[in-house]
Amino acid sequence: MPYDPTKDETIKQWHCEETGLMVSIHRYDGGEAKVQIGPRILRRKDGGERAPAKAGRLTIEDLMWLYDIIDEVKEELSGMVGPE
Repeated sequence: MPYDPTKDETIKQWHCEETGLMVSIHRYDGGEAKVQIGPRILRRKDGGERAPAKAGRLTIEDLMWLYDIIDEVKEELSGMVGPE
C-alpha cells in the first residue's frame, strides 16, 4: 500500500522562531497519533521562508525550546491515546 498524502493529518504543530525547528503531531489514516521532530523552516534575509531542511542535530537552543513545550506536546498527545 503506497503512501497517500490525503490520509496524512497534521493535528498540531509548534515552530521555534529562533532556530526554525518544528515539532508536530501527525496521524495517518486514523491510526495512532505520533510526534515528529523536524524539519527546520528557516527565514531568508528578505523575510520569506526557505525550503524545509532536515532537523539534524539539535542545538542547546533547540533543546531549551523543546523543554519549554514538551508538557504541552505530551498533554496534547495523551489526550488522543485511549486507555490501556
